[in-house]
Amino acid sequence: MSYTSETPFDNIESSHQYVALLLEAIEEARREVDEEIALSMQGDTERRKEALQIVAYNLAKLSCHMKTSGRLLNDLRTLRRLLLAERKPLRAPAKVASGTAG
Repeated sequence: MSYTSETPFDNIESSHQYVALLLEAIEEARREVDEEIALSMQGDTERRKEALQIVAYNLAKLSCHMKTSGRLLNDLRTLRRLLLAERKPLRAPAKVASGTAG
């Protein structure tokens, strides 16, 4: 009997993908807000420009949090693979020679 995922958070991989998509959307919104800020310099009210700058600041913070979340999910995925022996070591540990030359 196989388990089918019902939400994007049923496993680490799908959660990682979801966070990556969310980060893309945030970055797109940041670009749009930056364009709006550039346009607001040409004559919009000072209040609108300040509001857009606050939006840009909050999007930057959210972007930082999403990047951190992505790294944490990646770390958890790596640790799970290590604990469940899903990942093989890159190379075998080197053996130390016990004899002396001479």
